Amino acid sequence: MKRPLDGIRILSVEQYAAGPYGTQLLADLGAEVIKIECRELGGDVSRGLGPYFLGGGDSDFFQTFSKGKKSVDLDLKDGADREAFLRLVKTADAVANNLRGDQPGKLGIDYPSLKDVNPAIVCAHLSAYGRDNSRAGWPGYDYLMQAEAGFMMVTGEPEGPPVRAGLSIIDFHTGSHLAVALLAGIVSAQRTGEGCDMDVSLFDTAVHQLSYPATWYLNRGHETRRLPRGSHPSIAPSQLVKTGDGWGLLMCQTPKFWDIFCELTGAGHLKADARFASIADRHRNLETLTPLLDEVLSQRTSAEWTGLFAGRVPFAPVLDVKAALDNPYLEEIGMIETVAHEARPDGVRTVASPFRVNGERPVATRAPKLGEQDTEILGGSHEG
Repeated sequence: MKRPLDGIRILSVEQYAAGPYGTQLLADLGAEVIKIECRELGGDVSRGLGPYFLGGGDSDFFQTFSKGKKSVDLDLKDGADREAFLRLVKTADAVANNLRGDQPGKLGIDYPSLKDVNPAIVCAHLSAYGRDNSRAGWPGYDYLMQAEAGFMMVTGEPEGPPVRAGLSIIDFHTGSHLAVALLAGIVSAQRTGEGCDMDVSLFDTAVHQLSYPATWYLNRGHETRRLPRGSHPSIAPSQLVKTGDGWGLLMCQTPKFWDIFCELTGAGHLKADARFASIADRHRNLETLTPLLDEVLSQRTSAEWTGLFAGRVPFAPVLDVKAALDNPYLEEIGMIETVAHEARPDGVRTVASPFRVNGERPVATRAPKLGEQDTEILGGSHEG
């Protein structure tokens, strides 16, 4: 299939999750993403991240974030390798990295260092705290951002300890921001012939994701607090509910959905109750409403409610990872793909690209071995 970013070349000094997640999105859309890895340092650290491995220098984790990419072995601190890197910069549209904020300048992978080689080059930087402040040299990780940006104090039950999201959502959000910033830089460079530095950081992303609770606090002094059952801060019912065999998530975000919910469940008594007449009333009386919802929804299983509500009331069963990935709906929409890999005769199964191009999901190839494309990209004279 023809992909929108065919012909775009991106060099990436990346490791672990946030940066590779962002460039993975670009590879899905057709960009040639070349990982710049130093063999003496082991390359991308996620090659050795367990507990599941695919031979030396490869792992399930690494395959998750580097499918469809290429790899060359270059030490940016070595003179000859630096020259080889600069030759690649001449042919590239962008240079991405997710290093500590004080490193791009030292390694010479920012725009001031590369503009004389390629005036149109876009240098996209993903760091923990940015490159131009007192924390530029600080290492940083997703969980730290969830802690300091307030996420953990709005997650979980009111009387429980602070809770982080079970996945590295700040890494993935910031990686997505990296992809958007990099593409914006390329569009500008194609118009003007002049590249630039583009910066995103984990901390900035985390604060930005506070979104409307931030606006409420900054303008009204309102502090969003945790509510029981993960309830929405202003709409009800929009929360966890007990079903006959577990939990569900019910979201009656509009009066229409509440009316249909009451009709389909036979809960006319709830619709007629003045305490629950409006969204504001239901939210004000949430403590009273919750056990009544449980009583109604405990009459059927989560799957039965999902079938009954389908397309009419926003509802989802609460599934564990196994059930979520075994959900037949994933097969219907093609969200699991199998990538050929010599270490596994049946291939490596991973989640597929979230994009569709003319109705088709891009098909990926396995992540590269370290330096696998040295000859193809650097030529036979390079000694990895």
